[in-house]
Amino acid sequence: MDQNARLKKNLGLIHVFAIALGAMISSGLFVIAGMGHAIAGPAIVWAYLLAGILASTGALSLAELTTAMPRAGGNYFYTMRAFGSAAGTIAGVLSWFSLTLKSAFAIVGMATFSALIVEIHGLLIGALLCVLFVIVNLFGIRQAARLQVALVVGLVGLLGLYTLVGMSQLRSELLIPFAPNGLHAIFFATGFVFVAYGGLLHASSIAEEVRDPGRTIPLGIMLALFAATVVYTLAALVTSGVVESEVLDASLTPISDGGRAIMGQFGYVALSIGAILAFVSTANAGIASAARYLLALSRDQLLPEWLARVNRRFRTPHVAIVVTGATMLLSLTIRLDLLVEAASTVLILTYILSCVSLIVLRESGLQNYQPAFKAPLYPWLQIGGSIGFGFALFAMGIIAYAITSALILSGFLVYWFYGRKRVKQETALLHLLERLTNRKLVTGRLEQELKEIIHERDEVVHDRFDMLVNDAIVLDLDERTDFHALTERVARELAPRLNMDIGTLAQMFRDREADGSTLLSPQMALPHIIVPGQNRFELVLVRAPQGVGFSEDAPEVQTIFALVGSRDQRNLHLRALAAIAQIVQSENFEGRWLAAKNEQGLRDLLLLARRKRQDVKPDAND
Repeated sequence: MDQNARLKKNLGLIHVFAIALGAMISSGLFVIAGMGHAIAGPAIVWAYLLAGILASTGALSLAELTTAMPRAGGNYFYTMRAFGSAAGTIAGVLSWFSLTLKSAFAIVGMATFSALIVEIHGLLIGALLCVLFVIVNLFGIRQAARLQVALVVGLVGLLGLYTLVGMSQLRSELLIPFAPNGLHAIFFATGFVFVAYGGLLHASSIAEEVRDPGRTIPLGIMLALFAATVVYTLAALVTSGVVESEVLDASLTPISDGGRAIMGQFGYVALSIGAILAFVSTANAGIASAARYLLALSRDQLLPEWLARVNRRFRTPHVAIVVTGATMLLSLTIRLDLLVEAASTVLILTYILSCVSLIVLRESGLQNYQPAFKAPLYPWLQIGGSIGFGFALFAMGIIAYAITSALILSGFLVYWFYGRKRVKQETALLHLLERLTNRKLVTGRLEQELKEIIHERDEVVHDRFDMLVNDAIVLDLDERTDFHALTERVARELAPRLNMDIGTLAQMFRDREADGSTLLSPQMALPHIIVPGQNRFELVLVRAPQGVGFSEDAPEVQTIFALVGSRDQRNLHLRALAAIAQIVQSENFEGRWLAAKNEQGLRDLLLLARRKRQDVKPDAND
């Protein structure tokens, strides 16, 4: 990727947490809590809790996939790599549309609450703030994230006060019967309020701009999800327990009404201000994250390339940000209930794709799929989550199906009429089919892409050993052999590089073994010799699944690293030995070595191993 097209890594844990939490705690609580109560009664508390638990299955999958592929576009990026361009385009368009709608939903809420405090048209305020957020995001994600942190601190403080004061004023008669409309209503409400947990997608979509994404992304996502679930559940309980049902069911300002019930006019104004802070944070985060989907789609040539333009000064996708902001303004004309159902439906589909993508990527046998965080309880967590998401979608009814079909069709049409002829993506699904059918179906492009992503994620700077591995001779032996035959084969490959006689080289390896065993274990050896001359150093990688007979004590050596160097390269020799020692101590190294698909897979296993890298500048003795 062109350096000028890369986004700047400016975000830490507090920023990821604030972006995810701020994007979640907004209209999903301050507006639809009343609408949800009309559906399920006081059991809206269970709906928020169930939605949070359900979201955790998708969130854990999302965290794993994002740490494996921390790229702009989040779930679009890994869905495309799992299933191909068509599914990726649909996922990208769905997610962009969902986050844009959720942000538009926040502006509608902002308009509603602003009109309660000042006599000015709320939509005008929302439009002006939308323009402001576009400008803030154009100047850099860090500036937008700093604003997000301040908004979230103020918001959580107000909701904490509301919950603490309200718990002491709960009226039991307002909570009985707790589930007046039955279980089906609870499940319907669970799907309906699921939009409240859409902020997790924001954290995924900005992953490319996060420092140390392997740690920061999963921690930020799970902390934000836990905090949001607690806040939603407690706030819904307080609101249901202090506001009469006939008022709450018809209210678009339920938390403000709860504030008035427990703290009078001060509470009403304070919680209305909190609502506006929440809407501001959602709209701000929405523009930042939704724009990254357009950027990612454009990078992969599934949308026009001008959408991928990155500002040279601020390193922000300025065109995608402006287009997203404009779409948010146009979305303000959509009916509120349709806005909520559309956003929730798309989010549920997105989480289903996350769970299924993770299963495909893990089962594909892709060697370079190496997430820094692994979701627990695989695959039951993903299977259970997919079933739960499907049930929530089913419970939402015919409108949800119509919206889902329309959005999927729109994404497919974008692919069919624009991206189909431009992009052919190698996928994890093809790797899985190759593994199941034992037929050659892939070229290795996806493995190469994943390797480059890992290097960028881990900020790897190639040292001399990496260069040796890239230039190494690789022998993949499919028949059993003995040590004598092995030395002949290795010497035959090395002789042209060293300009030495094959027999001489082979004998030097045998003499070295006679002086002292080079075995690291019964299955692994590291033969190394010193050759005459200067500036000579070579590495030979040998895999022998059937075994090499080194001696009676080691009849089946399967992994061999042969080092050959001149005396002036002694420091490089020691560094290579140290690098190999670190690599072979990694978890299940020998199993992964034997499972590598080809020669490049063997190289990648060494190149992607976690180890302490040396200074890339050679010293005087290298």
